[in-house]
Amino acid sequence: MVTLSRSKSIWMDGEFVPWDDARIHFLTPSLHYGWAVYEGMRAHRTADGTAVFRIDDHIARLRNSARVYMMEVPYSDEEIAAAIVSLVKENGSQPCYIRPNIYLGYGSMGVSLDLSAARVAIATWPWSDYVDRQALARGCRVMTSGWRRNHQDAIPPQAKATGAYINSCMAKIGAQRAGYDDALLLTDTGHVAECSAANFFLVKDGVLHTPPVSEGILPGITRSTVMTLAAEGGLEVVERRIARAEAYTADEIFLTGTAIGVVPVASVDDRPTTSEGCGPVTKTVVEAYEDATSGRLPGHADWCTPV
Repeated sequence: MVTLSRSKSIWMDGEFVPWDDARIHFLTPSLHYGWAVYEGMRAHRTADGTAVFRIDDHIARLRNSARVYMMEVPYSDEEIAAAIVSLVKENGSQPCYIRPNIYLGYGSMGVSLDLSAARVAIATWPWSDYVDRQALARGCRVMTSGWRRNHQDAIPPQAKATGAYINSCMAKIGAQRAGYDDALLLTDTGHVAECSAANFFLVKDGVLHTPPVSEGILPGITRSTVMTLAAEGGLEVVERRIARAEAYTADEIFLTGTAIGVVPVASVDDRPTTSEGCGPVTKTVVEAYEDATSGRLPGHADWCTPV
């Protein structure tokens, strides 16, 4: 759980609004039916100041999510990017988490939604650790959730829709109440999908394995980054179906996501990985990802948009 730290302003439909005044009407349909899409982005510290990581890719996914839910975004990608950069500046140009949201404005009610009423808001706040630092040091303890990942014929998992994340919340809360750090969700066929808010990688004999998008996972930006960096570093990356029990005999497992970065897994369902935490391949990936987000990685300067 992330405890919010107040920032100066939130961007709402082209205006900076003071943090405490950034409100929407109680009868906004997105509150009642979960019909909104969002992104999670981060601005990191680099040698040249704060920079937003892979802003264009995040905005493209935001627009794609809106298309899945038939919402017309009332701003261009360039306007949204400019709004994000200007908001980070407005709030102090410090490393932060960034949350753009496209939701439905007030004026109608009922499941036959007025999809023409799309509104856009963006918030940033100072970043604190999403994952407990002790969990990072020892590796996360993960349990398989009794809740299955949303089936793509029910709720499209490739889009980041607010209402769809009830699935993730149920899994995460259940895992934490059982004494674990995170939950592993399976597909309807019992194969590995992803964790509550992170993509899943398994290491076996020096090869990275991860479920394909066709398994109903979110096409993660951090996932994409890690796959690119791993390939450039000479690691083989295989996208394939992964059976649940394969997690029990893995050499290493790690999770990826904008909020968490790259996090090692120590055990799944109380079966330790061979490395029992951050093994050598995971360590290499962690270091490469940190170099990328901090602008130290040659060849990927375009991933960092300076503020």
